[in-house]
Amino acid sequence: MSEKTVTRMDLSEAVFREVGLSRNESAQLVESVLEHMSDALVKGEQVKISSFGTFSVRDKSARMGRNPKTGEEVPINPRRVLTFRPSHLMKDRVAAGNKR
Repeated sequence: MSEKTVTRMDLSEAVFREVGLSRNESAQLVESVLEHMSDALVKGEQVKISSFGTFSVRDKSARMGRNPKTGEEVPINPRRVLTFRPSHLMKDRVAAGNKR
């Protein structure tokens, strides 16, 4: 597997090449899309991107955990976590990439 990470810069460069906006406009477009997604998630809304997947926020309740080194029980505070469920098309595409 590749160790490459796709960054905001890579996304804006792809928009620049594919759409034909200026580099500055492409970067602003990527930032705007990511900001809209983040704002929706902060409000507790789902972000569903067709043929890609769904981002959502889940509330996890407080519970008792255990320190693996000492075995001591430790309380874990309630929190919100971000989850991603890939679409079936994305799962199939990733699986097909594993076949060589």
